[in-house]
Amino acid sequence: MSTEQQQELENVLPKNFDPKTAEAKWYRYWIEQQFFKAERDPQKKPYTIVIPPPNVTGKLHLGHALDTTLQDILTRTKRMQGYSTLFLPGMDHAGIATQAKVEANLREEGISRYDLGREKFLEKVWEWKHVYANHIREQWEKLGLALDYTRERFTMDEGLSRAVREVFVRLYEKGLIYRGNRIINWDPVARTALSDIEVIYKEVKGALHHLRYPLVDGSGYIEVATTRPETMLGDTAVAVHPDDERYKHLVGKYVVLPIVGRHIPIVADEYVDPEFGSGAVKITPAHDPNDFEVGLRHNLEQIVVMDETGTMNEQAGPYQGLDRFACRKQIIKDLTEQGVMFKIEEHIHQVGHSERTDAVVEPYLSTQWFVKMQPLADQALASAASEQSVKFVPERFKNNYLRWIENIRDWCISRQLWWGHRIPAWYCQDCGEMVVSRDDVSECPHCHSHRLEQDNDVLDTWFSSGLWPFSTLGWPDETEDFKYFYPTNVLVTGYDIIFFWVARMIFTGLEFTGQNPFETVLIHGIIRDSEGRKMSKSLGNGVDPMEVIEKYGADALRFTLATGNSPGNDQRFYWEKVESNRNFANKIWNASRFALMNLSGFRYEDIDLTGELNIADKWILSRLQATIADVTRLIDAYEFGEAGRVLYNFIWDDLCDWYIEMAKLPLYGEDPAAKKTTQSVLVTVLDQTLRLLHPFMPFITEEIWQALPHQGTSLTIAQWPQVDQQWLNPDAEAEMGLLMEVIRSVRNIRAEVNVPMSKKIELLIKASDQVTLARLTQSREYLIRFCNPERLEITDQLTPPEKAMSAVVSGAELFLPLAGLVDLEQEVKRLEKELATLHAEVERIEKKLNNPGFIAKAPEKVIAEEKAKMADYMEKREKVLARLAELKEA
Repeated sequence: MSTEQQQELENVLPKNFDPKTAEAKWYRYWIEQQFFKAERDPQKKPYTIVIPPPNVTGKLHLGHALDTTLQDILTRTKRMQGYSTLFLPGMDHAGIATQAKVEANLREEGISRYDLGREKFLEKVWEWKHVYANHIREQWEKLGLALDYTRERFTMDEGLSRAVREVFVRLYEKGLIYRGNRIINWDPVARTALSDIEVIYKEVKGALHHLRYPLVDGSGYIEVATTRPETMLGDTAVAVHPDDERYKHLVGKYVVLPIVGRHIPIVADEYVDPEFGSGAVKITPAHDPNDFEVGLRHNLEQIVVMDETGTMNEQAGPYQGLDRFACRKQIIKDLTEQGVMFKIEEHIHQVGHSERTDAVVEPYLSTQWFVKMQPLADQALASAASEQSVKFVPERFKNNYLRWIENIRDWCISRQLWWGHRIPAWYCQDCGEMVVSRDDVSECPHCHSHRLEQDNDVLDTWFSSGLWPFSTLGWPDETEDFKYFYPTNVLVTGYDIIFFWVARMIFTGLEFTGQNPFETVLIHGIIRDSEGRKMSKSLGNGVDPMEVIEKYGADALRFTLATGNSPGNDQRFYWEKVESNRNFANKIWNASRFALMNLSGFRYEDIDLTGELNIADKWILSRLQATIADVTRLIDAYEFGEAGRVLYNFIWDDLCDWYIEMAKLPLYGEDPAAKKTTQSVLVTVLDQTLRLLHPFMPFITEEIWQALPHQGTSLTIAQWPQVDQQWLNPDAEAEMGLLMEVIRSVRNIRAEVNVPMSKKIELLIKASDQVTLARLTQSREYLIRFCNPERLEITDQLTPPEKAMSAVVSGAELFLPLAGLVDLEQEVKRLEKELATLHAEVERIEKKLNNPGFIAKAPEKVIAEEKAKMADYMEKREKVLARLAELKEA
């Protein structure tokens, strides 16, 4: 290659791929050219993915990188397939989580939100939001996400706030939202209510405390047990089962509540399990959800004994002012001294903790807002049983979803926070009436007073994010985007938020649009560290995706995440895998540089596949068609890992290790027609391969593709490859397969006896049939190039030499008379090892073919392939046996 040619190549593709430069350059180009901007084209089918909005609590983690990479692969593929694609970006205000972060910052300054007041505090949170929203956008860019930024949304922007109010008012008017006194999950650290699914249950070693409550009439006592003795201060009854003969005579009598001295009744209720403990239970309606229901049935008083911080209040008598756990210790001491607590036994039980603060959740009687979920769940169940059901991938997660909605409970939607959608309810300070409205209320419609106060609570974050698929498209208005892009196609998310988010989106989608919000839910697992542990701050094993990109580039990270994933399953993160995929990127780069070195002056218009193709050309074009079919099918089935594996094997093995090596013969030869044909094949295969790889590795593929002879402006909007039937060539694949098998076998034998490739050898090939003989004879030039024989004989008539290394391939036997290098004993051992392998393969396929289940379910093509393999292995086995017999006689 001339110096001028080398310089020309360096100007197109430098020696090494620089991810940082390429990533910044191409992302800027894609955005400037508006390739990601969705167009409502009536001639195209829409394809919509709304990004699961990350919380503005901080920077994105590796799980976000996985989630968005899978979405990006789908979006880029569908755009290339001719769909009008919308990949809609956005972020979530994340009420509790964001407020907790901002409050923690304020504490470092020595102030609280109460010092600032609501308005000033919210200004601080908006400042936080703007900072972290910019961080998130930068990270999206680094990952190469094909997002339509012109449609970016935030769960508290004006449009979404309007949608939230609309939904709240409609549900309220329909009787599905109500306000009432109920036992809820209370986080005493965040000082807010939590929904059931925001409570994480952990196994805790606690204690079961056995107490004796004396009867008022002095005739004895009744035994109860509790894990939370501090709540006894709020007891208003003891309950027994109505059919429990031990206690029937006590129903209607009263006991004295120790310490407090209050007289409380003994009631009969079927809730009580007579087999558990003593068969009698204390009832604390204000601090236990089951006791609350018992209390309603028996008209019991509801006594709250602690405040919103978990501190005992005035109802706790002598324990007022103590923290709930300090109270527990003191009350155990006092009751033991009084003889009321007569036994304490160790007890392992599940204790609820706040998902956000990890505080022990307190069941707490409070006035809150609720959504009546059963009517919404009924709609979702009906839809799930219909042909329009949302498809879950993997399907097993649909059962998880169904189990949850079949056992649905009312949803507590109010939160005692300042950051969030404020509940659109106003209370008149004069007449006491409440007004729920879509718009701000300044005058009471009942008494015309102007003294109104809006409810201080905000809505649960999931209330607004549950509207995400349609509120982001302009609902409640019938916008053009809503009509064209809704319902969305795929939701990609982790299995950990099926109940939090996926179910709620389905409920609201059905209720307010009459349709499911998406066709398919693709579920992925979480990313664990190399030891299988969950990544966490406490373990210090988290991985910053930006650090990975900085070290190895976005393409290597994306390919690692996509190919390490099978739907629904967790994956482990290994730095070694990222490095390996960076090496894969380098392999593609170097192969492309080789191609460009041999394409000097070659233009797109010069591509011509009508000339005479050699066996390598026919083979690679045929393999390309199979790769196109497999990758397309696997992406459509969301099997990204398998699609990546197919691409990896085709590029590394077929294209780089075999075809490019074989292409050097015509490229370096003297036949200009053969050279042009090979150049045309090389450009075609590279172009199509880069298109297939682009959704996985967008930056390096764009960089290479732009340097190749091509048509069009960007790989981003290039057409997705289609299988071209004319290039499918089973004969070429069989011929090439035989050739590769011969070359591998010769190389293996050379390696075993340490004969380098540079040393000339004799190679004798005995074909077992005329087809094999013709194929090998036709491939003589490749055998000389890749086996380096001093003498090459291909025949169907051959007496095997006595002292020679040998190998059996499909349809032929190979002999290498390596005089003085062959150890007869070692050769026998090698062949016996090969024989054992062939025995095992024959046995494996026999079992498969004798399995009625396999025969019944497998396609005919697969069965035929297995039978062909069996015949091939058996033929090889016979030849190895014959060769062993010859050697043992020698």
